Amino acid sequence: MKYYCIGIKGSGMSTLAQMLYDMGNEVSGYDDAKDYKFTEAGLKARNIPIYYDHTHALDPDTIVTASKAFSEDHPELKRIKELGFTLTPYNEVVGDITKQFETIAVCGTHGKTTTSSLLKHLLENTVGCNYFIGDGSGHIDKKNRLLVIESDEFNRHFLAYHPKLAIITCIELEHTEIYKDLKDTIQTFEKFANKAEYVIANGDDPNVRAIQFHNKVVFYGEDTNNDYQIKDIQLATTGSTFSLYQGEAYLDTFTIPLYGHHMVMNAAAAIIASLQQGVTLEKIKDLLPSFQNAKRRFAETIIGDTVIIDDYAHHPTEIRVTLEAVRQKYPTKKLTVVFRPNTYSRTAAFTREFAEALSVADQAYITPIVCDRENPADYPPVSSEDIIALLPGSELIDETSINKLLSARGGVVCFMGCATVSHLIENFEAVLSTNKEV
Repeated sequence: MKYYCIGIKGSGMSTLAQMLYDMGNEVSGYDDAKDYKFTEAGLKARNIPIYYDHTHALDPDTIVTASKAFSEDHPELKRIKELGFTLTPYNEVVGDITKQFETIAVCGTHGKTTTSSLLKHLLENTVGCNYFIGDGSGHIDKKNRLLVIESDEFNRHFLAYHPKLAIITCIELEHTEIYKDLKDTIQTFEKFANKAEYVIANGDDPNVRAIQFHNKVVFYGEDTNNDYQIKDIQLATTGSTFSLYQGEAYLDTFTIPLYGHHMVMNAAAAIIASLQQGVTLEKIKDLLPSFQNAKRRFAETIIGDTVIIDDYAHHPTEIRVTLEAVRQKYPTKKLTVVFRPNTYSRTAAFTREFAEALSVADQAYITPIVCDRENPADYPPVSSEDIIALLPGSELIDETSINKLLSARGGVVCFMGCATVSHLIENFEAVLSTNKEV
């Protein structure tokens, strides 16, 4: 079959395109972004064509799908409709793939990318698995029985998936342009969880506990009422260590090359799911130290004595726990954060929470809002200056004023946001290399 993916450099669409290709299909796509994006590495490795114009031909039997970031009046979508094609929703194409395997669906407001990546690492190196990771990494081998898929609640996409096992990392209000309130969010996760035969859920999260499960569920966490209990957490500059118990039975003590309490929770979920698939404790313990996190998750570059971190965090909770993780690894270094807000709806809903989360750093800079799927006229007036007004000492920054960061030399500079921050980082690296001294 032939597939045409509009928005093919998006993290989810790129992953889908790679999986479709691996399944023996002919795949091509369109994108607005001509600059290189980290999500296209897998596309280039497979020689999947990417078009940037509106003149290339498409065979009439092509299945066309598009990212929700593309509005109906986008020139490429208008052209596709004029050519007589019917758009197949992205999540339905993904959902069809989940039917073909024993799917382990990892969902949650936070932590799903790292948990999916951890689980993929443990299963791929033991029993074998296919995977869909939201950093643009996807792979299918039809001989594999299992599919690990990061299951995104955005636009209620995951309701089209067909999991055998579901993992729920946590539930918070997010995507306020989609969900009315927290109750609506919990109810949607409940619908998704009950599609699975079996659920592994964070029992420390009261919002997860609010779900009415109609299937088999095991809970994990630090609280004593969990089926799997995490104890003896040690957060060090070299990583994190914890012990895991099943009921009263001690299973083992694990060390992960990750930072922050939230990463311990993610690792516990991946370990429990791996055990359920028959992976031994000994093998899990051997594999965890070699884990490398997903793209744009605490990705470090060191230039001289300055540490640069690129991270996907874009929700206040994600920002706070990631900055606390930086403190864990680099307790003596000055911590500077550069945050790029994405979407007017999220910035308006969490203005105060963003300011509180960013205050974990010693110095904060915020860029103008970057959004490719919302019209600012549809929302109450909101800007990055609203966050700055609540965060003493913070400043506005962009690619042209990156030299403000020279005062951060010798410390840790953490760039955050789901919108790309690559140009900010490139400009900062150039400033560091050309300014030998402050």
